[in-house]
Amino acid sequence: MTDHVLFICRSCAVSKHQREHLKHRGGFHLLEHLKQQFKTWEMNAPFVIREVECLSACNRPCVVALSAPGKTTLMFGDLSPFESAPAIRELCQQYFRSADGIVPRSDRPDLLKRGILARIPPVT
Repeated sequence: MTDHVLFICRSCAVSKHQREHLKHRGGFHLLEHLKQQFKTWEMNAPFVIREVECLSACNRPCVVALSAPGKTTLMFGDLSPFESAPAIRELCQQYFRSADGIVPRSDRPDLLKRGILARIPPVT
């Protein structure tokens, strides 16, 4: 059963200064790159990619969030839709292995050492 979710904001702009590239938003491009990364990923069974209309961090595009029952939810912004997919995939592995969802800044992929927008405690 899948209980880990990677949320992708599909309405994110490409950057603070550019809404679209080739008639598509940055969130669309990031989602497409992540789908390619996850095709060959051995952990795609415990994780599901879920696109959402908006994660409401519009001044920090592109935005993703990782969530699982009993774990802290992590939300990141300022991600390049064209270059971030491998780092996000690596972060998903770290998040999955973490008992509480916390991935220390020093352990995260370089692209994700900055840009954290929220650490939301688990409900349980």
